[in-house]
Amino acid sequence: MRKQDCFYVGTIVNKFSFKGELLVKLDTDEPELFTEMESVFIEIGKNLVPFFIEKSQLHKSLLLRLKIEDIDDEATADSMMKRDLYLPLSFLPKLEGNKFYFHEVINFKMVDSNHGDIGVITGINDTTTQALFEVDFNGNEILIPLNDHFIDQVDRKNKTIHVTTPDGLIDLYLE
Repeated sequence: MRKQDCFYVGTIVNKFSFKGELLVKLDTDEPELFTEMESVFIEIGKNLVPFFIEKSQLHKSLLLRLKIEDIDDEATADSMMKRDLYLPLSFLPKLEGNKFYFHEVINFKMVDSNHGDIGVITGINDTTTQALFEVDFNGNEILIPLNDHFIDQVDRKNKTIHVTTPDGLIDLYLE
C-alpha cells in the first residue's frame, strides 16, 4: 500500500498493558468511527505494513486502545512507539455539500465571485493556525484562508470551488 493512497489515522503514543496493548492518539473529531477497524497500516521505515486488530476501544476521549495481532509483550510494543497509523482513502466516509477532505480538492479550480478564475488548488497548508488554500495563479502562489464563510460552493462534478474572498485579499497577490 502506498502512503499517497492512504490517510493518516493517528500515532501510537503509549503502551497500555504488559500484554502489548497500545494507545493511539487519533487525528479526528469523531474517534468512535475508528473502533470497528479490522486492520490498519503502520509506518515502519518507509513502508506501510498491515496489521490485524484483535480488539479496540476508546480510552479517554481521543485515545484508541488497540490490541494488535502479534504484538503480545512490552518489548514488541516498545518497538511500535511513535509510529503513525494509516488507512486506505476508500475507508473515508463520503462527504457532501461544502464539506471536503483536504486531499480531495487538490487540482480543483478556484473561482472567486469578484475576480473570476483565480487558479488551481495545489495544496492545503494546515501547519498554521488558520488552514490555507494554496492556489497557483499563473505561476504565483495565492494563499486563501480555508474559512466556511468564504466557501460558496464545492462543485465536485466540475472540480471547482466557488469562493467569495474579503475585499482586497486577492488584490494583494495581483499587484
